[in-house]
Amino acid sequence: MNQELSISRIMQTGLLECAPQTPLNEAAKRMAARCCSAILVVEHDAPVGIWTEHDALAVDFRDAAAVHRPIAECMSQPVATISADESLGEAAILIKAMGYRHLLVVDGDSPVGIISQTDIALNQGLEPYLKLREVHAAMRTRPLTLPGSMLLADAAQAMHHQAYEAAIVLCSDASLGILTERDLVRFIAQHPGNTPIAALASRPLLTVEQNAPLLKARDLLINHRIRHLAVLDDSQRISGLLGFRDMLAGAEQYYLKDLREALEQRDSALARSHQHLQLAEKVIDSSLEGIIITDPNVRIEFVNPAFTHLTGYTLEDVTGRNPGVLSSGRQDAAFYQKMWQTLKQHGFWRGEVWNRKKSGELYLELLTITAIYNEQGNVQNYAGLFADITHIRENEEQIRHLAYYDALTRLPNRRLLVDRIKLAVRHAHRAQEALAVIFIDLDHFKQVNDTLGHALGDELLLQTAERMGKKLREDDTLARLGGDEFIALLPSVSGFAEAIRIAQRLIDTVSAPFCIERHTFRIGCSLGISLYPEDGTTAEALIQSADAAMYRAKHEGRNTYRLYRPEMDIQAQDSLALETQLRDMLEDGSGLVMHYQPLFSRHSGCLCSAEALVRWEHPVRGLISPGEFIPLAERSGLILPLGNRVLECVIDDMKRWQQQGLTPVPIAINLSAAQFWQTGFAAGVRQKLQDAGLSPRLIIFELTESILLDRHAQGLAVLQSLSDSGFRISLDDFGTGYSSLSYLQNIPAYSLKIDRSFITALDSQTRSSRAIIAAIASLARELGLTVVAEGVETRRQWDELGRYAIDLVQGFYAARPVPAESFIDWLHAPRFAPA
Repeated sequence: MNQELSISRIMQTGLLECAPQTPLNEAAKRMAARCCSAILVVEHDAPVGIWTEHDALAVDFRDAAAVHRPIAECMSQPVATISADESLGEAAILIKAMGYRHLLVVDGDSPVGIISQTDIALNQGLEPYLKLREVHAAMRTRPLTLPGSMLLADAAQAMHHQAYEAAIVLCSDASLGILTERDLVRFIAQHPGNTPIAALASRPLLTVEQNAPLLKARDLLINHRIRHLAVLDDSQRISGLLGFRDMLAGAEQYYLKDLREALEQRDSALARSHQHLQLAEKVIDSSLEGIIITDPNVRIEFVNPAFTHLTGYTLEDVTGRNPGVLSSGRQDAAFYQKMWQTLKQHGFWRGEVWNRKKSGELYLELLTITAIYNEQGNVQNYAGLFADITHIRENEEQIRHLAYYDALTRLPNRRLLVDRIKLAVRHAHRAQEALAVIFIDLDHFKQVNDTLGHALGDELLLQTAERMGKKLREDDTLARLGGDEFIALLPSVSGFAEAIRIAQRLIDTVSAPFCIERHTFRIGCSLGISLYPEDGTTAEALIQSADAAMYRAKHEGRNTYRLYRPEMDIQAQDSLALETQLRDMLEDGSGLVMHYQPLFSRHSGCLCSAEALVRWEHPVRGLISPGEFIPLAERSGLILPLGNRVLECVIDDMKRWQQQGLTPVPIAINLSAAQFWQTGFAAGVRQKLQDAGLSPRLIIFELTESILLDRHAQGLAVLQSLSDSGFRISLDDFGTGYSSLSYLQNIPAYSLKIDRSFITALDSQTRSSRAIIAAIASLARELGLTVVAEGVETRRQWDELGRYAIDLVQGFYAARPVPAESFIDWLHAPRFAPA
């Protein structure tokens, strides 16, 4: 058993507590909400009792008032405690010895957690036992079976009196259900009345074959988050019931059986020692395990040579002394007290103990102490048998590490990588995200290995792994498959563009010169990229797809990357080329064109403002839509220089209009999240306007509420700074997404734009859209905000908007976006007359 595991590592923290006067149903509600099997009753910060799922069996469901009794009247007391420093094995022994299911874990006098019998069953290292034993060896062969017509009170009483923690329910439709202690807690929390249990039983009843391994049964219990399985015999009839408690009891019997066999063999050897004393002495003297024998008062009488070899103490050093001479101080008095209590009750004790050699060195020993009785049944001697397992534990840790990590680079190996990909796929599926797998094969590594030797090749692999690890994100995983093959797992990527950027970083870092043992040389790497879910939905499929893409990269020139789907390569190359051209355009400013769409008063038709809309005039592809190059700018980090260019162009146009004797109207500029959160943004824009001789009132910043979603308080501070600087704030696309009245009453906004989808619906006589427009317009009017209707494209929409409190109108019906030179015409004749 996994006795070396500390209780503090598996205990349940965040104790569920209540006062003694708490009604029983209220305590049960808390347990049900937290899925806890016990609640601690605390008075004056001290635990005075505990109420568990097992105690629910004693509640009289005939009496509706029973569930409202104070929990102090039905709690178990006193509360059994165990120190957080104790091992899991000690907890198992204490639970079995005292007949409890829960132990309160304390640190000194302070409760820090709770450990249950189920926790022990899940963490006690029972896998060898569970693999070798079949279900029928541990199940209860006579499960409690109750008719579905039985009332709840009678069922609870039957379970309580017959000491069953679960019962099979025979329902009227011939189906089977199950009634457990946890169900009874739920019924106490929400009293269903003393009703037939058929309607209350949990269904369907999950089953397992009686010849199946216990390990399979345990996995079913864990995966379905249940505690009991019905067992089917060869005729598919229920022959028993199996739960965690049965497994733990079976495991204990398994270990007790092994220990009893060892004790029987030892007793037999002692019996034969009367006739073969010399042979027994030779066996003891030649034993590799330390043997120590004490008198009934625990004074050492004999030790064998192995004891001296392992501890450094001779027989003369320890004769007449207590074995405590070996104590390391790591186990406290309570540990030894429980050990001797178990020894007196059962006649033996087995566990792991830290002791100290004569030299002062600590070591871990596996110790078995057996009480030797005389014919009268009194203890005649205690025999201790131990072995130094310090190196065994160290080797086990090393083996466990080697099972999941590459021995050379210490990177995860294929086994651990597959586990992580499976976990990442499940997370990506839940979050509706993409992930990428990059297969990396070093170019010309074999040539370096054959020319400069395997030792230098190993060093090259170490340095390459270190370089690539530094170029990945914190949550990414770099693994080595073997030889010169690596795989990078990139969870939560926005798409192939982000995966390509990371792949290019890996290529660049591997292509840089290496200098190892006075040898300077370069290698490269060929990369294959697969994306979830397009290129595979399992770990194996994603790795195979990335592997295939890597081989295509090798065949098509090496030191490059390829995506699994060729069409994605073309798209990626096109996106990369367009990103480069966008970067060049922003550097020299050529190709950036500003258009302005007027906003007119719905009542007077006067020109009130305009919205600045950026266009990219590509020398080859012509006019590129903002919907294509603005997302590219956001992905590539070019949105800030693009935003700055737009702002400069708008200021230059307004300055030119002013120089021509025209009066500029306020211009609305769409603000990106990157600009909004840029430190000193408001001050920088104000300085540019001041240098151009323009008022901040001429600039309206349009933004959506999603910018403020994650950092509302900080966002309001930025908005207030913009407002204090004289700029106006307009909320765009209002009525969709995250529209919130609590935001609206705090934002220092000047206007809001009703989303065009509601305006378009006016043509279809949709009542809901009209009601939304009316509500938004009325609310904005009450808050003193200017209301803008965007996307007005027909005379009908224009006329319909006259029925609501709409201030400004923007859309193709009134005016299309025009270049700055053509917008001058509107400044000369700033009025729109509906046709």
